[in-house]
Amino acid sequence: MKHNLEISGQTNLEEGVVDREVFVSEDIYQQEIETLFTRAWLFVGHESQIPNPGDFFTSRMGEESVILVRDKAGVIHVFLNSCRHRGMKVCRYDQGNTSLFTCPYHAWTYATDGKVRGIPQYQELYAGVLDREKWSLIEVPRMVNYKGTIWASWDENAPEFETYLGDAKVHLDQALDCRDGRPGGSEVIGVHKWVFPSNWKLASENFLGDSYHNPSHRSVDLIGIGPSARTGAKGRRDNELELAKHVWISFAAGHGVHSAVQAAGAEYIAQFANDPEIEEYFRHCHNERNARLGDNARLLPFTGTIFPNTSYHGRQPRNLCVWHPHGTTETEGWRFFLVDADAPAKVKDFLRRFYMRYSGPAGMTEQDDMENWLYATRASVGTIARRYPFNYQLARNQAELHPEVNGLTVRGRVTTKMTEHMARGYYRRWRSYLDGADWDELLGQNDPRFSNAKEAEE
Repeated sequence: MKHNLEISGQTNLEEGVVDREVFVSEDIYQQEIETLFTRAWLFVGHESQIPNPGDFFTSRMGEESVILVRDKAGVIHVFLNSCRHRGMKVCRYDQGNTSLFTCPYHAWTYATDGKVRGIPQYQELYAGVLDREKWSLIEVPRMVNYKGTIWASWDENAPEFETYLGDAKVHLDQALDCRDGRPGGSEVIGVHKWVFPSNWKLASENFLGDSYHNPSHRSVDLIGIGPSARTGAKGRRDNELELAKHVWISFAAGHGVHSAVQAAGAEYIAQFANDPEIEEYFRHCHNERNARLGDNARLLPFTGTIFPNTSYHGRQPRNLCVWHPHGTTETEGWRFFLVDADAPAKVKDFLRRFYMRYSGPAGMTEQDDMENWLYATRASVGTIARRYPFNYQLARNQAELHPEVNGLTVRGRVTTKMTEHMARGYYRRWRSYLDGADWDELLGQNDPRFSNAKEAEE
């Protein structure tokens, strides 16, 4: 069933308002599933979760189950988790190792490269009728391994992934690269999965760089859960960005981030004081990173969202989180915790414990966020509430294109104060997907906000 709604009437981003129907309408949700999640690049998993031939990790793309698997030749695939005969899931485990996927319904069997390997009573019932080559598992037409992270798209015409990232690439890299500046090198040390009663976009937009909600974390800040808390330091994390200039950036393809630029010559701020050995490890990483990256080492990550539903923390903590849609008012969060693969075991264990204090369903910070999202969703389903839009006017008309910040050029539409212009940009691109735009528009190639015209603001 196709849902071809006129979406532009639900958003007035020039005025900075978004209709609550965007978050609670079943028709809009179905249009998202059909026009957005079938085209955008989506995060599936990490190569470290499938290091050996036969390893698999069952993931999601939109509402649909997919299998991330490494075949016996070592090639990575992403398949729709659905038998070609009657559609039953061929894999009902979260992860593991196998040589074959067997459908529990009629026992059609597939190899890890997706090809049909066994069909009961084939010679008697199918010989001369069924062409096995045409009935392999359905594989995504576009997939990329980007610094160990696996992304996929159902759209065979989707642009290259790095083109899709655009200028957001350097910010995502901050989360994926080694702490000492080497490219890539991360691994997943665990995944938290949980379901909460909220629209998926509220979580996605939160990590675009919504710093305005910090008061909701006041109780956590007073307690102190960071990696230096035993020394009496308050807050959720070490304040390594205390003297940096923070930047909030919107990108043409709908991504948004909150990063920071250290001043030239800024001295190292001690971190991880709970354990002097851990502190020394990260001090060494800091020095190595500066030596490798030079002036570019001054750019440091905070949070971000790669459109449409993959968010990240870049430092403390460090993770990727996918907000899987379950419906208009339910989301399943999957948070993938990252460390450097070659970090000492003691460092990994230290980070694991900090990550669990901070994030996930039992994390003291994430609990605050979820409470905000679920009550915002619940309050928006009411008859009267749906008549009144949400306000997205924070710091309108204050962004600059590719400014210099602390002597470093920062690409994108940038502000140096808290703003919602990343969310306004996000919903512009969301609107383009739902209106069925071509890839030139989806990438924002003709978006006047990213021209040199000063009057082309939000």
